[in-house]
Order: sequence, then structure tokens, then C-alpha cells
Amino acid sequence: MILVLSLAPSLVAAPLAAAIAAPAVPVRYGGDAARDACDTLATVTGLDPRGDNYLSVRSGPGGAAYREQDHLRGGQQVWICEERGVWLGIVYRRSTTGADCGVGMPRRRAGPYRGPCRAGWVHSRYVRTIAG
Repeated sequence: MILVLSLAPSLVAAPLAAAIAAPAVPVRYGGDAARDACDTLATVTGLDPRGDNYLSVRSGPGGAAYREQDHLRGGQQVWICEERGVWLGIVYRRSTTGADCGVGMPRRRAGPYRGPCRAGWVHSRYVRTIAG
């Protein structure tokens, strides 16, 4: 007897995509004793309400090559810590209330952001500067 198994493409594609994603690129902050660690406050804007209506937060600056790690809605505030071409390294709160993210004061040494808030990469097309 021969047994043939067939898996739906979606069951194979998701684990495969996760397995071949580019290594995460940490968002760096600080490095200037005279400026806030992340000195630009911005908001998510320009999303398509007829589309998915969210902004993907990725694990690195470069689109689909990096894992999608979160979604942000329009109006969400973020701090811009780093820019790489059209990609922005951001820090953000998961909710409208919560801990101080620790990016609004100078940090002499640059280094990867490790919390207490979340960090990731977004396309600059959907982010508008509020202050900074």
C-alpha cells in the first residue's frame, strides 16, 4: 500500500518563510550626550482603510525579507531612533498607556534598544513627524 500525503501550500509556506527570514536587525538608540536617545516623535498615518489598514513592523529594514513582528494602526505614536534609507527604526508602546520607553533623555552610548517598550522597523511612507 502506498500512502500519499498532500499539504496545503499555506501550511508549508508560513513555516518556510519564517525559516528563511533574514536575521533581525536591532533598532539602535542613543550615542549623543546632547540629544534625546530617540529625538523624533511621530505618528502612523496614510494607511489604506480599504486595504489591510495597518502598518507592518518588521524585524529589519528591508520589507518582506524580514519577519513581520507586529502591526500598528493609524494614529499610533512612535519614536524614531534610526533611519536606513526609507526604513525607520522605531520604539513604540503596545498600548496608549504604559511605561516610559526611556528614549526621551540623552544616552551617551549608542546601543540596541531592549525595552521596556517594543522596537522594530517601518517604512517611512506611513510615518509623519510630530516633534523633533
